[in-house]
Amino acid sequence: MSKIIIFLFSLSFFNVFAQSKATIQGEIKSSEKESLVGSSILIQSKNQNFYSVADSLGRFSSRADLGTIHVQINALGYLEKNISFELKKDTLLSIILEKDTSILNEVVVANTKKSGITTLSGGKLSFNLKELSSVPTVLGTTDIIKLLQLTPGVQNSGDANGYLYVRGGDPGHNAILYSGTPVYGMSHLLGIFPFYNTDHIQQVEFDKSSSNAKYGGRLSSTTLLIPNKKIPSEFAVQGNVGILASQLNFAIPVTEKTGIYISGRKTYIDEIVAPLLKSGSKNNDVQDMKYGFSDGNFTFVSQISKKNLFSIDAFASGDELKIRDNNLALRTSLKWSNFTVSPTLTTMFSSKVSMSNSVYFSQYSNDLNMEQATIQFEVSSYVKDFGFTNAVQYSIKNIPFESGFQYVYHDLQPQKVNVENLTTTNNASQNSLINANEASIFTTIKPKLSNKIIAELGLRINYYTSGSYDSYLHFQPRVLLNYLANEKYSFYGSYNKQYQYLSLITTSSVGIPTDFWIASSDGIKPQSSDEFSIGSNQNISRNWTSSFGGFYRSMKDLLEYPYGVTQFNETTTLKNDLLVGKGKAYGLEMMLRKSNGKFTGWLSYTLSWSDRNFDELNNGNTYFAKYDRRHNLSVVGMYDLNSKWNFGITQIFSSGNRFTMPTSWYFINNNPVKEYSGYNNAQMPNYIRTDLSVNYFFVKTNKKESALNFSIYNTFNIANPIYVVLNVQVSENKDSVIVKQEEKVLYRILPSISWRFKF
Repeated sequence: MSKIIIFLFSLSFFNVFAQSKATIQGEIKSSEKESLVGSSILIQSKNQNFYSVADSLGRFSSRADLGTIHVQINALGYLEKNISFELKKDTLLSIILEKDTSILNEVVVANTKKSGITTLSGGKLSFNLKELSSVPTVLGTTDIIKLLQLTPGVQNSGDANGYLYVRGGDPGHNAILYSGTPVYGMSHLLGIFPFYNTDHIQQVEFDKSSSNAKYGGRLSSTTLLIPNKKIPSEFAVQGNVGILASQLNFAIPVTEKTGIYISGRKTYIDEIVAPLLKSGSKNNDVQDMKYGFSDGNFTFVSQISKKNLFSIDAFASGDELKIRDNNLALRTSLKWSNFTVSPTLTTMFSSKVSMSNSVYFSQYSNDLNMEQATIQFEVSSYVKDFGFTNAVQYSIKNIPFESGFQYVYHDLQPQKVNVENLTTTNNASQNSLINANEASIFTTIKPKLSNKIIAELGLRINYYTSGSYDSYLHFQPRVLLNYLANEKYSFYGSYNKQYQYLSLITTSSVGIPTDFWIASSDGIKPQSSDEFSIGSNQNISRNWTSSFGGFYRSMKDLLEYPYGVTQFNETTTLKNDLLVGKGKAYGLEMMLRKSNGKFTGWLSYTLSWSDRNFDELNNGNTYFAKYDRRHNLSVVGMYDLNSKWNFGITQIFSSGNRFTMPTSWYFINNNPVKEYSGYNNAQMPNYIRTDLSVNYFFVKTNKKESALNFSIYNTFNIANPIYVVLNVQVSENKDSVIVKQEEKVLYRILPSISWRFKF
């Protein structure tokens, strides 16, 4: 008790001790007006030195003694800048860094290039997608989801799956925000194609713990996709033309203070793959198999006044898979789509106060229609969000704050099932609609507890209601402490409390989008988690950095749906079908990065455990979660040979995911019966994959680019099964059973070629 009194007493005399100090705030940008995230700042005064790192907006803040101040700013790929001045009062700095480049024959060759990945406070990662174009992908363009799977704490999802599994969580535990708007659909078919057009996205921030109180509604990670908000100064076109898909991007200046970015992608895989399947079918059983996707992005940016920036961001995607098989008298159609739009107004009241207000709409829907013989089966679902977000950044006694209010109206249809007999009048249907309201207020404060300790303290208060009886009020604290030992070593520790009101129910082990979202209602409680994490970052040299960390997460009221695409019964409800349990996950993470020179890349390794406990499963005993993958190792290398050639390689190794397999067979009344020793008692083979890429540049300048990309996915043609089928054969006298295990492989080696251009 005495310690608390002393602490409060010290706070009351804060102003007395602060009179001999002043605050230095700064904003660091490139000559192209891009915020330089992760720039290092050294502030030297007469008595002490201070170290700081620029945040996601390129800003920093620090207190120093009055008198002569020397400020040194460093960012990879840019020339070092030194500033000296006399600090007499609170000071605001606007710093522009010039690129460190050499010019030869109109081709820019960077001696040191900007880091593709930057570590932010608390182990968060920021990605510069332009610098990661050499990482191999199927289409020759950067794949954000697969890129995240190469970082610590993220489990490799394997083939035929485009989901994220972060720190032992389920795929629905991750929030992906496009310009602050949640995107509920997560991948194209089987996760083969990149889901987002990275030419339209300026920056990606990945927080494995969702430590910022501004973001909530998920138990695990938050991924921010930030579109380009720089007003284009001239008309520009860039794109990528490949054998399976192409994309095109336009930057269009309207006036000096207004500009538009438009981009689109389209696949023509159905024109290539479907004829091959048809020609390979001897009996022409597969008469028609088509798949296609298209997506588009739109960004409007306008500096409507000196202090007001207005923008509109929109994203749309659509996929369709059609199969017609005469042998099975089967016609199948599967469609799924996303659409988001968000107008935002950002106002700078002063150098210390800014505010943003945005409204948004987000919709995801899927529709499966199957017709076989005389039966027609249809199941569909959707989720719609209408939301508003307010955020104010300000400072009190030179301590940075961010506070705001958020509201969202959820409109969901988890399952709409319709079964019709086309020859009779025996029809049946099942439908469920859920409406919910969610309001929250949040505050984040970043006090500097000492010269070397910076805290990020956050509180998020959520009120959620659905129907007349389901309402919840939750307090979600977030605590992050950063200790900057010196310019080479830093440490952090964090605690985060999370609640999740919308949950993703998975119905398939592969990436077929028949999964659906359900909201907490009708007695279905919100999921919750408590996560603790610690870690450290080391600047080994100018080129090499490393990070180490550990985490522990406990989860309650998890949901499990032990059925397939649908559990159709006219008398059942989702509440009765869903199982409720708990789980925990823990592990160690490390990363070694080289961010400068001709050779760059990183090594990532995660050792982790994840288990679940449901009363109705495994006799109530704890079992391994599906994506409990003990080891996850990724090695990424990029090599710039010269101005014409660069190369990329990724090597992935991970333990196989878990599944349930019968352990014995016996007969009852001459019928074979399976017996299981436990839930998720078996493990798939280890996952191993090597990808290669080569880029040859015909032209490479700041404004023009023409390059060929050659990529090979799974270079060594290793068979990585996506699931296992048990073929059971019974002897003629039915006294013995022969069980053969067959591993199903979707695809092996996948070569691709594409042409990338910009002018």
